[in-house]
Amino acid sequence: MNLDSSDSQYRYKKVEQELSKHIEAGDLVPGDKLPSLRQMSKTLKVSISTVSHAYEELEKRGLIESRPRSGYYVRSEFRTIPTPQITTIQKLEPHLVTKNKLIRTALETVGNKNLLPLGVVCPNAELLPTRQLSKIMTSVIRDNPYDTASYEMIPGNLDLRRQIAFRSVDCGSNVTAGELVITTGAMEALYISLRTLTRPGDLVLIQSPSYYCFLQLVENLGLRAIEIPSCPDKGINPDRVAEIVRTFDIKACIFSPNFNNPDGSLTSNDRKRKIVKILADHKVPLVEDDVYGEIYFGDSRPRTFKSYDRSGGVLLCSSFSKTIAPGYRVGWLAPGRYLEKALEIKATTNVSCVAVTQMAIARYLRETLYDRHLKKLRAAMKDQMQKMRAEIGLAFPEGSKVTSPKGGSVLWVELPEGKDGVELFFKAREEGIGIVPGTVFSPQDVFSNYIRLSSGALWSAEIQAGVRRLGELAAQ
Repeated sequence: MNLDSSDSQYRYKKVEQELSKHIEAGDLVPGDKLPSLRQMSKTLKVSISTVSHAYEELEKRGLIESRPRSGYYVRSEFRTIPTPQITTIQKLEPHLVTKNKLIRTALETVGNKNLLPLGVVCPNAELLPTRQLSKIMTSVIRDNPYDTASYEMIPGNLDLRRQIAFRSVDCGSNVTAGELVITTGAMEALYISLRTLTRPGDLVLIQSPSYYCFLQLVENLGLRAIEIPSCPDKGINPDRVAEIVRTFDIKACIFSPNFNNPDGSLTSNDRKRKIVKILADHKVPLVEDDVYGEIYFGDSRPRTFKSYDRSGGVLLCSSFSKTIAPGYRVGWLAPGRYLEKALEIKATTNVSCVAVTQMAIARYLRETLYDRHLKKLRAAMKDQMQKMRAEIGLAFPEGSKVTSPKGGSVLWVELPEGKDGVELFFKAREEGIGIVPGTVFSPQDVFSNYIRLSSGALWSAEIQAGVRRLGELAAQ
């Protein structure tokens, strides 16, 4: 294990994360004795108190146990939990989406302070730069009282578009300010994209499972969906994309290549490149959702489909809802060659977005605060996801499976055969726990024994108890 010694405040967390990773991977099995505090201290070149703190945290989480005059051991109850495999799509044919009622029920958990937030995909407010933004917002209003009360341009605040364009270099997208449209969150960007590309009755290609609000949008626009399996480990298979666009008259694709909600899958850069070429050859536009692209746990940001686009056929949608301020509702769209049509639809939808939130985020980005914040946010999200994943391994019934994403903030849980995710959803809600049933992530009934959990909440005794109770309910 190689620990970065430059950040002493978080050394114990790094020790904890490393040991947790090895326990979850099965390198350390139930009953194995951990190295002594002194031995671990010497190996990792950290203090004994740092190792002791890490061991205490692992013991609180139930991964290890101390035995008097003997040391620390991996708990005998701990078991390595496998990852769900790719789910076979029942029928490769168009489907009308008819899950609106259940989706609306699931959406009732959003903003509900009475439910434990295991169903809402949003970082805890304490992980977001709320105080910095409040100060910036105050100064923006004070310095620009008339501008903040006025209409913004239809494409959006120019300063904000310039900041987004500057940052697009990180993921290879390289769009200019003039190629961007600011939207009310990523969902409006997706809405504008589909309104631009499709008409009622058209076929769209989606990955499966797919975010249920995408499905709700497809249903409300009168579209039909064909599903392509999303593999939790590998994402979208280009060969399957090629097969479908050759067979069906697809008018648009909607893909989330970077940490797809709900299975957390990451499509490799090589696969992204191939998919963009296949779709360009068949003149099929691609709507890309990249709201989780900045929440990666590896060394570098994953590239977007847009970075491989040479014909303007990729419409990139994203937002700051998962990284800065969900309540500000600031998203954006890079619609490629469809810019004029997208602006026309934007103008006839809500004219323009709120000026003051755009100006505040633009100033926040300009003051170079974002990268420092993202570094802390990624570390926290990774830590919380590891803890939740380990707790699922302890609490959920034998036969359960859970994904191990490389970014994002969702875990896709497969319950043992015969268990019903919708039934668990209602049971959990009665006990004040919010989750989302797997069946709302597909037009077909292929995920009836799945649930999606969010790891965005700060890990606490309350969250831990909620996961344990959820495991008990799943076992009933």
